[in-house]
Amino acid sequence: MPPREDLRTAGSRKEHSPERSLLASVVTDPGHLPELLADFAVRRVGPAVPEAVASLRQDHPSAGEAELRARVVARGRRAVVSEGSLVGGPFLVLIPIAFCAALLRQARTVLELAALDGRDPTASARAAELLVLQGVYEDTRQAQDALARTGRAAGAPARWKRGVALWGVTLRMAHLLGILAPADESQDAGRRVRRVAVQAWRWLLLGVVFLVGLVAPLVWLPYMAVVYQRADARLADRVLAYYFADTAPAPRHRAARLEPETMAAALRALLSLLVPLVVTAVTFLTGLRIADSRWPVLGITLATASAGVGALWYWRRHRRR
Repeated sequence: MPPREDLRTAGSRKEHSPERSLLASVVTDPGHLPELLADFAVRRVGPAVPEAVASLRQDHPSAGEAELRARVVARGRRAVVSEGSLVGGPFLVLIPIAFCAALLRQARTVLELAALDGRDPTASARAAELLVLQGVYEDTRQAQDALARTGRAAGAPARWKRGVALWGVTLRMAHLLGILAPADESQDAGRRVRRVAVQAWRWLLLGVVFLVGLVAPLVWLPYMAVVYQRADARLADRVLAYYFADTAPAPRHRAARLEPETMAAALRALLSLLVPLVVTAVTFLTGLRIADSRWPVLGITLATASAGVGALWYWRRHRRR
């Protein structure tokens, strides 16, 4: 029986969640974000994959390999949307953690598909394949060389540098997730122009969502759901073509459709928009003033309402998890 003090120490020690552990690692070495992510996913997520795949086969004994792959992709896509959801306003600080969670869930889907192909999800070769599938390197040899060169950071950066590193890491995670990356990599001049126009439109839409999200944070939910689904579909097509080139059909450009989760998120976002409208109406109807002006009252009440709606959503989601 272990000593009493050992039991106290073990009971008081709280293990960080995988996404927080990954974020702490990449902030200390932001230049090797993809390599650290791939290595972390294989070490921390890989061991649980064989059991998940075996459970999937047991739950669907009559399903063929193609159906099992489709179920893995669909389940992973729903989880990516759920894990990567975030709220705006005062909860923008959750974006890096949400991105880490989405990246780890994407990596798990890749490892589960690799396991369905008969590959060991805990082997170091899977980390190199993940880097290739994410478009970081052209082939696994380059990826393996990069993984071998990736060392452990000496320590955390200074406090003032940590914010800069976190911002850079967040942007890199957005590119790695496919959120900021253009969908068409063609070198055709006409398509390049259209790609630039589409990307400019996405940035404009992101700016509008950001501004509206300052007072109605749940508007992020349907926006990010659509973005995640589009990016995850591109990754899934690459993974299926890589692991199942002889059996998987060629990727097709599917017509966009609203998933039930996206529709539910859009409804919640619409309802959250009513909160700032009601708050504004009540503020002007009651005539509340600070320093003989309604605007300070309106600003305080909108900020409080935004924080309240976001906190309620986050608490309910955390309780369900």
